[in-house]
Amino acid sequence: MTDFYEQIETASQLLKKASHAIALTGAGISTPSGIPDFRSPGSGLWNQVNPMEVASIIAFRQHPEEFYNWVRPLSQKILNAKPNPAHYALAQLEAAGRLKTIITQNIDGLHQAAMSKHVLEVHGHTRSATCVRCYKSFDATPIMHALMNGDAVPTCDVCGGPLKPDVILFGEQLPVEPLFQARHAAAKADVILVVGSSLEVAPISELPHDALAHGAKLIIVNFQPTYLDDKAAVVIHQEVTKVLPEIARLVLAD
Repeated sequence: MTDFYEQIETASQLLKKASHAIALTGAGISTPSGIPDFRSPGSGLWNQVNPMEVASIIAFRQHPEEFYNWVRPLSQKILNAKPNPAHYALAQLEAAGRLKTIITQNIDGLHQAAMSKHVLEVHGHTRSATCVRCYKSFDATPIMHALMNGDAVPTCDVCGGPLKPDVILFGEQLPVEPLFQARHAAAKADVILVVGSSLEVAPISELPHDALAHGAKLIIVNFQPTYLDDKAAVVIHQEVTKVLPEIARLVLAD
């Protein structure tokens, strides 16, 4: 087995030599901040409920109260969460010009809280909400706080329709502009750093594969194996808050 510090060194050298490195992050980067992921055995959110019954757009339109009952404790965790050392390490790499873009599957805003600038939120965010009937947009901050107080389903002040946070539910298309930019970034990348993603949710899971096809190098930092482990230049199955700061330290040492 390759020594942990050899893996860190190899990953840091790849990032040092890269001309267009990007990061792709998933739920695993935010679990140390207290936000549960979706698929970890025993603790993942999808071990507790059927996602199609509470987190699909069809289910939301039929029973929005069930979505809000399910999302209330998760929303509280998101509101309370703070960036962890892995978020800050990526922000440092970006600030130093070593990372060009962070593509994230997360909706928690922790990359921005860590002062990352070019973040593509391909699965949406919780800063705004939209009426599913007339499509009026609302600031989600008061909605989130009302939800924490146990209020009923938030409704539109124009048509009375239920408001849905601007996160992507099952059955919805990804937001066009962030997805376009993510594909463009992956097409230019010579190194992709995958952090805390199982690479199971398409189409974002396909971006590293497409980048490999044009010669990019792949670094994977994730507890669980992914379908691309055997094609990656470096695979580190360790805690992201331990790995990322070490990589950043070596990259930024010169």
